[in-house]
Amino acid sequence: MAGNTRRAPRPTHIILSCLLVSAVIRLGTGGVALAEGRATHAEESPIVLAPLAPELEVSLLLESIRTRQEQLSQREIEIAERQLELSLVEQQISLQLTVLMQAEQKLADTLTIADSAAEKDLKQLTEVYEKMKAKNAAEIFGTMEVSFAAGFLSRMKPESAAGILSEMPPNAAYSISVVMAGKNANAPTE
Repeated sequence: MAGNTRRAPRPTHIILSCLLVSAVIRLGTGGVALAEGRATHAEESPIVLAPLAPELEVSLLLESIRTRQEQLSQREIEIAERQLELSLVEQQISLQLTVLMQAEQKLADTLTIADSAAEKDLKQLTEVYEKMKAKNAAEIFGTMEVSFAAGFLSRMKPESAAGILSEMPPNAAYSISVVMAGKNANAPTE
């Protein structure tokens, strides 16, 4: 049975056969009356378009494939161009990030220098106040803002700070002492 399988006729063969039979009938019977009779029935029945010849079908299919291939090739080119653009943008961002990191490091170095210079200046000024007579230093500290004066006094040797505080009016000495005590009051003890 497997060797005797018969293929079903193709739709194009069936339509060709129908057209051939129709042509023979028309030629044999004059065809005009039969064609007029068929025309009235054709309005009632749906229109069936004849399929294209196999060669035409193949050429249309090949043309469709070529068109699609061209579209895909164009899309590949567009994607490659986009990837190139993204790569260039990525390189620019990387370069800008490097420049930004270098600027940040330079700023950090500058701040470190400025902080160390300020610290050096404060240390030197603290030593000047320590070497002054307590009474003269107390007059200067009496004109300073309380937290500013407390900052200097907390940096001094305890003996020098005590001498200056003892020469200040009691209210000013008390205010400075409260600020000095409060600076580290919330610092962890362990």
